[in-house]
Amino acid sequence: MTGWWRRVFVQNFFFKFISLLLAIGLWLAVARSPIAEVEIKVPIEFRNLPDNLEIDSASFTEAEVRLRGPERAIHRLEPADVHAEVDLSNVQPGERTFDLTARHVHVPHELEVVQIIPGQFHLSFDTRDTRTIEVHPRVTGNFATGLRIAQVTVDPAEVTVTGPRRRVEALESASTDPVDASGTMTSDTFLTQAYIPDPLIQVVHPKPIRVTVIMEDAGGGKKK
Repeated sequence: MTGWWRRVFVQNFFFKFISLLLAIGLWLAVARSPIAEVEIKVPIEFRNLPDNLEIDSASFTEAEVRLRGPERAIHRLEPADVHAEVDLSNVQPGERTFDLTARHVHVPHELEVVQIIPGQFHLSFDTRDTRTIEVHPRVTGNFATGLRIAQVTVDPAEVTVTGPRRRVEALESASTDPVDASGTMTSDTFLTQAYIPDPLIQVVHPKPIRVTVIMEDAGGGKKK
């Protein structure tokens, strides 16, 4: 018994005493640190969306999160330290309401989530659809007297788009960014991009669009 006592409490007593003082000092520093709160905006990350589905609404892509904890931890907080995750693995086409609680928000271990706004959010889901649509050019400009646009060609004349089925089916065509053909006397070719006004529809493998503007005399003859 005496040997055990000596090994535990006497052997390396100085180092054990220093370790004890450091532990007490650290505990006091943490215990005396003032408590503070901060409110930050964090993105909502959607995980495990089934491959055949698309999110058919764009509301509530971020949340306001109020955090509480030691002031020193609040001061060290970086935006990347906090994020919210929502699992979409079991969703089906249609509408669904999701709760957003503290268990969905990842924060440093010294901090706690006090409040989340919104506490709920609503999303709708649709099956993914892909189709090919025409590209319509948009040409503007001021031209020399006696000249007018005779023909405008687009290459490629079609693009493939993908997105929620309801939105893709309602889309009639894509357009190009405006092309300013001012000063064109015979013909000119411009590089631009296809534009889809619906933010939930994407162009598959986007590439530059070549718009060629051909001029003619106002009387009807093409410029040579």
